[in-house]
Amino acid sequence: MTQLPGRQGGKPRLLMVDDSRVMRKAASKMLGERFEVVTAEDGQEGWQQICHDEHVQVVFTDLSMPELDGYGLLEKIRTSDDPGIAHMPVIVVTGAENDDSARERALELGATDFIGKPFNTTDLQARASAHMNYQRERRELEQQVTIDGLTGLGNKQHFHTRLKQDLAFCERHGHPISVVRIDVDDFNKLFIKAGKEAADEVLRQLAGIITSIVRKEDTAARTGLAQFIISLPTAEESGAAILANRILKTLNQTEITKHGRKLPVGISVAVLQPDPHPGQTPRSVQEELGLVIQEAQKAGGDRVLRASDKTARSKLPSRPEPPQEENFPRLPEPSVDEALEMLANGREDEVRAQLGELRKKLQPLLALFYPADDDNDQGSR
Repeated sequence: MTQLPGRQGGKPRLLMVDDSRVMRKAASKMLGERFEVVTAEDGQEGWQQICHDEHVQVVFTDLSMPELDGYGLLEKIRTSDDPGIAHMPVIVVTGAENDDSARERALELGATDFIGKPFNTTDLQARASAHMNYQRERRELEQQVTIDGLTGLGNKQHFHTRLKQDLAFCERHGHPISVVRIDVDDFNKLFIKAGKEAADEVLRQLAGIITSIVRKEDTAARTGLAQFIISLPTAEESGAAILANRILKTLNQTEITKHGRKLPVGISVAVLQPDPHPGQTPRSVQEELGLVIQEAQKAGGDRVLRASDKTARSKLPSRPEPPQEENFPRLPEPSVDEALEMLANGREDEVRAQLGELRKKLQPLLALFYPADDDNDQGSR
């Protein structure tokens, strides 16, 4: 799964890419006390390290190397589909053979900084520390903007960005991509009967289950009040359905309790393998997912439904009605004035959960001022 924050604990990790064994050893010795140094002897090996080690935060690279030189490595980093890689600080280590035109070319390709050979411990540590701090602050700011505070998953904005990148990557390389949407069944009823604290715990537990099951390369996010979506690049619909069924099964086997009572929790899950073509957008994918989730909910929820399984949709049995007697105290219904005060205090979720009751209270007033609209409304019910 895509990791948003930086490495937790331990020394910050940097990568030194240089075809000179002497330079690699010198850098490791100079930086080893304060940083964890990993090395590569050419750009190709360095690129593999970056792709497979999410904890690398800064790259030092030579320009003249066999296989893949520093220019090629810079280009790969800056054009990466992974924003964590694309924005990584890259410090170019230049020697006497590198003239101003070489530095200018490296700068155009996205070099963050330069340091000349021979370097000393003080200069090397200073550059590494400065760019490590920048990277950490950038990630912390990014985390504040793109992470859902309740679940720790990405938010709607983060998911939209990642899905756009995944769609482009899969279309460019001819790979399949699947998307899974998960909605908590009857969440408003659960919210009203059990309260906000219990409802939030359900969302946290479900997010934990999703996190434990998705792959490293997948992106999971909370995109609505009780809605989660997962992007699975390179996965076909059949594989995504297996993952979705694992999430459903794990949730069904997990006891989420409040005051010693098990909370009745079910989920509707939609699985879609969109066609990876240039006209496909995150919005079009999510609209199609919405149609599939509606089918799953109409069939009673607590199930996984694949977009391609059109025949089975009409044959799905309805889910048995849950027991009506729940020992959760029903939350008091707010007055209109109380609802306005709740909105002013940022308690939108609680108001949204009781919109039906508030609408009933406002109906006589609406009928007085808008009799035609009220007649139409009555007729549509």
